[in-house]
Amino acid sequence: MQEISLRAEEIFKVGNYAITNGLFLSFIALLILSVFAWKFKKNIKSVPDIIQNIAEFLIESLLSLMDSVFLDRKKSEKYLPLIATIFIFILVSNWLGLLPGVGSFILHKEEGSIPLLRSPASDLNFTLALAIIAILSTNFFGVAALGFLMHIKKFFNFSNPIKFFVGILELLSEFSRMISFSFRLFGNVFAGEVLLTIVFFLAPYIAPIPFLFLEMFFGAIQALIFAMLTLVFLSIHTAMEEH
Repeated sequence: MQEISLRAEEIFKVGNYAITNGLFLSFIALLILSVFAWKFKKNIKSVPDIIQNIAEFLIESLLSLMDSVFLDRKKSEKYLPLIATIFIFILVSNWLGLLPGVGSFILHKEEGSIPLLRSPASDLNFTLALAIIAILSTNFFGVAALGFLMHIKKFFNFSNPIKFFVGILELLSEFSRMISFSFRLFGNVFAGEVLLTIVFFLAPYIAPIPFLFLEMFFGAIQALIFAMLTLVFLSIHTAMEEH
């Protein structure tokens, strides 16, 4: 049975920078999405085909979901690229990690045998990086929407002791969100990877199929949860403070 490692394993280096098997698969996901986006944009038609119909349906569904939070279609369209990118990238990364062969291609090194590919979200560095990007983006758009001084007053308000204390708590909550974002996604994906590894070892033919579809479902749910939480925090940061 393949050893289960909590951290992603290094497969090669670019200069002094280590490329892990999880990072390598995330690059593959990025390449696939980039090629698909380029081909899709190039082939947009006034009379849509089935792929364009599906894409337009998904975009409209996501916009409707964002409307329920923002209550403003213009804001939904403005922030759609951020929310859609987070959702699609995590979704594709999670599903690529479930493909047959991921974890089966073994790279033999001096320190032992390691899998060439690994689900990106089963690496805590990947989920932490996504969490930092999500939180920094929500604050950046908050500054863009309200102005720097108005936004920073949410964290540093010296008008009275209560507001100052609340602002400090809000600042600490930004860091706690990064931690909760990263560990929630990492924990669920890593646990699913461990479950599939054990099931494939115990019953390698028929038994893993239901678990594989279950993990596909959970992978989509985790991507949606991450994107929707980012959406909620973005809505909070871009909303004008009501007196």
